[in-house]
Amino acid sequence: MTILTDATSLLGEDGPFASLLDNYRVRESQLQMAARIEQAISDKEILIAESGTGTGKTLAYLIPAMLSGKKVLVSTGTRHLQDQLYKHDLPLVRRALEIPATMALLKGRSNYLCRQRLEQAENDQSGYRSFPLVDLAVISKWSLTTLHGDIAEVSGVPENSRVWSDVTSTVDNCIGSKCEHYDDCFVNSARKDAMDADILVVNHHLFLADLALKEGGFGQLLPNVDVVIFDEAHQIPDTASMYFSTGVSLRQMLDLCRDTRLADIAEKSGVSGIENRIDELEKLAKECRLAMGTSVSKGSWSQLEERPGFNNALQALKQGLLQTLEILELAAAKGDLLENCYQRTQVIVDRLASMERHNNEEFILWYETSKTGFRFHNTPLNIADKFRELVCEQDRSIIFTSATLAVSGSFAHYQQQLGLENASTDVWAGPFNYAEQALFYLPQDLPEPNDQSHTTKIVELAEELIKISRGRAFLLFTSFRALNEAASLLKDRLDYPLLVQGEAPRHELLQLFRSTGDAVLLGTGSFWEGVDVKGDALSLVIIDKLPFAAPDDPVLQARSRAVRGAGLNPFMTLQLPQAVVALRQGAGRLIRSVDDRGVFVLCDVRLVSKSYGKIFTRSLPPMKRTRDFNEVSTFLEMN
Repeated sequence: MTILTDATSLLGEDGPFASLLDNYRVRESQLQMAARIEQAISDKEILIAESGTGTGKTLAYLIPAMLSGKKVLVSTGTRHLQDQLYKHDLPLVRRALEIPATMALLKGRSNYLCRQRLEQAENDQSGYRSFPLVDLAVISKWSLTTLHGDIAEVSGVPENSRVWSDVTSTVDNCIGSKCEHYDDCFVNSARKDAMDADILVVNHHLFLADLALKEGGFGQLLPNVDVVIFDEAHQIPDTASMYFSTGVSLRQMLDLCRDTRLADIAEKSGVSGIENRIDELEKLAKECRLAMGTSVSKGSWSQLEERPGFNNALQALKQGLLQTLEILELAAAKGDLLENCYQRTQVIVDRLASMERHNNEEFILWYETSKTGFRFHNTPLNIADKFRELVCEQDRSIIFTSATLAVSGSFAHYQQQLGLENASTDVWAGPFNYAEQALFYLPQDLPEPNDQSHTTKIVELAEELIKISRGRAFLLFTSFRALNEAASLLKDRLDYPLLVQGEAPRHELLQLFRSTGDAVLLGTGSFWEGVDVKGDALSLVIIDKLPFAAPDDPVLQARSRAVRGAGLNPFMTLQLPQAVVALRQGAGRLIRSVDDRGVFVLCDVRLVSKSYGKIFTRSLPPMKRTRDFNEVSTFLEMN
């Protein structure tokens, strides 16, 4: 009997996966990708690997990783994919390879129950609770039996319940080894398992949070490993930009005020005036939000400073924080919780002090507001040098993989964003026959995307197509404004269930879409990627516009100025590549298996009226293209 010891043989017709998986097909692109990753791991390379949907990239990297016998970290884009890897894919590979590798799943600390904060919430007599007591009761009962403290185990408490922030910890409010529950802390237990495991599964947020902590001089969360694999790697630039930023938010300050009240009650500081000082700080923080206007917006720091009354409100807030810091310095000696509140106040004071107009030109100062909150940001102009230093200048193998990394076959944009100019690159096409399985429809006679009637015309077209497709449609929008307008227009006009983003959690909408079989789902943002609907439930994907970032985005504006200052075209260098990758993600929702068939509709005339349209079409899967409605109708009727 031949012993199979390499990834290519293991994935072949005589390998174990052929018998372990139903309807298994040997895919040449998967074999090539697995062999290339095997080589990259052996040679300690940095490899950027794009593989089309359906390649089977998960097995193509997990098998070489487990065969290597090295300590491996896999970082994913979402918690859903994290769970899929840990609960299904890794056990399958371990069983097939008969290798006794140990595995661990580690999430961010906000995913684990904090015993100390649960006790604090249960004993809270302050009257400041912002959540239903029934939610707390459910969590309290679950806490008595849980082994891992993963809040995903809890049912019956809404995901958006305010209770979660009261029973989980943050980097700010965790008191570490001073906590009486330190030895039986769920976060510490999960981290210990992570340190000991042969293969560790995390997500990008946790990986990059770990980098930010290390850079700040704090202890690491994650172990040192020999191999790092980034799946859904197209998300890394934006996520890294977020974690390499610093910020101050209204929520952060209100949480500080609440925690200080509870800490003062628990530790009985006896410091006169602390309650009044916290009440005043809370008032000043809310007044600062009011001074920023009533609308939801974001913009540069200079725009914010031009708002009447904002500078006065900000200075009053800074003064209030300094006065709070003084009184907490006196109270800090009375207990660990109060000392933590003092340290958190100092961090906010320091961050606000750094947000001055004469600040380092290598950072972008900007703000954003929600209906009731705000956040100030200090974002690096360029993350490439920092990312390369913290991630890539190590003696280890690093694999970046996704279905969408290249623009017209070039990885230049991705490499420049992350400082990966010297990385190796490779592309493998997926197994789908797009010419037969999909039709790409660019409608005629649509108005320009900036025309006020654009969304109305799209809805009229969508109505016709949805009748022919018998529901089974995704309508993806580039803005919530267009999404809400379309939802309002389509309401009561369809014979099929209408599911709208925001009306229920994302996973519930997707579950309904799959189970109903003839629904129409309207989404934006998160529905453009990471959504996998195989089979007859989805046969039509309509996208309203080319997904260019909003031109008034303050980070984009600052980076565009820097690119222009370097003598380059910011549209071609920044905006276009980002939009191409986003469109590839949206179009990728349509065909998810070799048996799927469907129509992809792009309602943007710029694809043919602008010269850059060719870059988009060259980057999309090789679908047959048409502008003939009758051809689309015939294709859908046959599906």
